[in-house]
Amino acid sequence: MDLTPVITNASTVTAMSDSLDGLWQGLLAGNTALRPLNRFPVKNYSAGIAGCIEGLKPSGSRSMLHALLDRLFNNWGPPVPSDTFLITATTKAGIDNLEKVSTGNSSDTQDMLLSSLPAIVSEKLGLDSRGFNISSACASSTIAVAQGAALIAAGCADVVLICCLDMVTEFIFSGFSALKALSPLPCRPFDRDRNGLSLGEGAAALLLMSRERAKQEHRIPMGTIHGWGIANDATHITAPARNGCGLIQAISQALHGSGIPADEIHAVCAHGTGTIYNDLMELTAFKQIFENRKVPVFSIKGAIGHTLGAAGGIEVAVGMKTLSCQVAPPTIGLRTPMDEAMGWVSTEPISFSGDYLLTTNSGFGGINAALILGKR
Repeated sequence: MDLTPVITNASTVTAMSDSLDGLWQGLLAGNTALRPLNRFPVKNYSAGIAGCIEGLKPSGSRSMLHALLDRLFNNWGPPVPSDTFLITATTKAGIDNLEKVSTGNSSDTQDMLLSSLPAIVSEKLGLDSRGFNISSACASSTIAVAQGAALIAAGCADVVLICCLDMVTEFIFSGFSALKALSPLPCRPFDRDRNGLSLGEGAAALLLMSRERAKQEHRIPMGTIHGWGIANDATHITAPARNGCGLIQAISQALHGSGIPADEIHAVCAHGTGTIYNDLMELTAFKQIFENRKVPVFSIKGAIGHTLGAAGGIEVAVGMKTLSCQVAPPTIGLRTPMDEAMGWVSTEPISFSGDYLLTTNSGFGGINAALILGKR
C-alpha cells in the first residue's frame, strides 16, 4: 500500500487574493499587496504598512477569524469528509478581541484562545473530530503539515485537514514594532538593503489523503509530501543561529525521511522575511545542503507580508503551483541581491525542470521546519 501523503485540495486567502489562482497570478506578475495600514493608528509605531485583506472585519463580539474562515472555505469545492482528522495552526488566533476587551467593547473571549480554533473549524465544516492546534511561532503550519503527513504515512489516518490562519492586529503589530523588526518600507527579502519584515495576514486549508483514500473519493492529487523535518537551534528567543544549524538539521531530516537526494531538489520556497539575520542564515543553510549548486530560491513575503502561523500553509499551496507550472515566481521587493544571494534569487520568474521542491520556515524560539514536496 502506498502511504505517501497527497494533497488533494488547497485554498488560500491573502491580501493579494481570495483564491490560490489569484495569488499565483499576482506572484508571477510581480505584484505586491503591501499597502498603508488603516485598520488602527500607526503613528507611534516604526512602520505603517502591512498586507491586510480588503474588507476583513469583525462581526459584533466575534473575532475577524470567523470572516476569514468563511472566505477560506467559500470556494473550497467538494465537501471535507466528516471523518477528517483536523489540525489547525495559528500564533494568536482571535487576538483582535483582546483589543475590544481593552476598550470595554463586547467581545467573545473564547475566540482569543488558541485551543478554540479546532472547535470553530470543526463546527463550521461539520467534522466528527475537533483535532488539535499547533502554535510554534512562524513555523506553526509547516509543522502542522508535517504532523498530518506523518499520521497518514504511519497509517493512523487516511484524511487530514490542515487549517491555518493569522491576522494583522494592533497587539501583534505593536510587538514587532517594539522588537524593531518592522521595515518602514515594503520588505525586501534577500536584498542587500533589507532592513526588516512586513506583516501580513491570511489563511490556508490543505486536505491531505492517502493515495488509496484519494482514489476512493475520486480526487486528483495536486502534489505529494515526501519528507519533513523539525529542529530547534536553541540559540536565542527571537534570532536564528547564524550558522543555520537548526535549519540544516530540519532539511537534512526531511531529505533523509523522503529518500530524495539534495540534487533532485530543483526549487526552494524560502522563509525569506527580509530581516538581516534570517535571510543570511537561510542562504548559509542552503549552500551547505546543496553544496553551492545554485537552486532557484524565492520568497513570497514581499508580495503578501509575513503571515506568521499561516505562512507555511500558504507557501505549501504556492509550492504546489510552482511544481505544477515548473516556474519559480520572482522574489517581490528584491532589487539588488545580497552578495550571498547572487545566482540563487531572481526578480523574474525562473523556469526549471524537476519533480521536487523544498519549503522552509523558521520562527521565534529557534524553531525550524522543512518539507519536501513533489509533483502529483
